[in-house]
Amino acid sequence: MPIEEIDLKIEKKKLPETVKNYLIEANLRIDELFETEKNRKVPRFIPCNDELLYHWLSAIKDSDLCLGKVYCEWGSGYGVGTCLASLLGYESYGIEIEPSLIEASRKLAEDSNISVTIIERDYMPEGFECYEGSGGAELIRPENYTYRESNGSRPSYEGMDADLDEVDIFFIYPWPGEQEFVLEFFQAIAADGALCLIYLGDDEFGLYQKTAAPFD
Repeated sequence: MPIEEIDLKIEKKKLPETVKNYLIEANLRIDELFETEKNRKVPRFIPCNDELLYHWLSAIKDSDLCLGKVYCEWGSGYGVGTCLASLLGYESYGIEIEPSLIEASRKLAEDSNISVTIIERDYMPEGFECYEGSGGAELIRPENYTYRESNGSRPSYEGMDADLDEVDIFFIYPWPGEQEFVLEFFQAIAADGALCLIYLGDDEFGLYQKTAAPFD
C-alpha cells in the first residue's frame, strides 16, 4: 500500500510542567477568543484536543517511526501543535493563512519563549491547487509533476528552511470529508517514510506513513 496506517499505542503520561503551563496559557487565550465571539472572524478555526495531541507527538518521538525532527503543521491556528512539537525537540513550522491567528500564535509562542516559525500562506505549495469538484476536493498538481521526477522543482514554502520532502511529520485537522484529499497531497509531496498525523475529531487521531508505492 502507498500509505500505511500505523497503529501506535498512546500512553497518557503526566505532562511535564513546561507543557502543562504552556497549555494552560494557550487555552486561556483560546477560551477568550470564543467567549468574546472574536472566533466569528475566523470560522474555520476549531481547536483539537491539544493535550492528546501532545501524547501522540510524544509517542511518535519515542518510537522508531520518525526519521528525523522536522515538523510541519498545515493550518496551525493558534500554533499550539507547533509549539508542542518544539517543546518535544522538533524543528517546528506552522502554516496559517488567517492574519489574526498568525499574530496571536506568534505572540503566544514569544510570550512562552518557544522557538517556532509561523508562515503566512495556505498549505498548497506553488503549482498545486485544491479543486472542489462534484465528488469532493481534488488535487491539481503542477504539469508533468511526479515526486521523483520533478525537474529539480521541489515543493517548498518561502521562509521554511526545509523543503517539504525533508519534513518528517506533518499534522493537520482537516474539515470532514477532506481526509482522502489530505492523504493524496501528503503522498504527492512527502518523502518515503514521512508521517502524517490527522486529527479526526472526537478525540480520535489517525497516523499514516508514506511508502514507496504510488498513490492510486
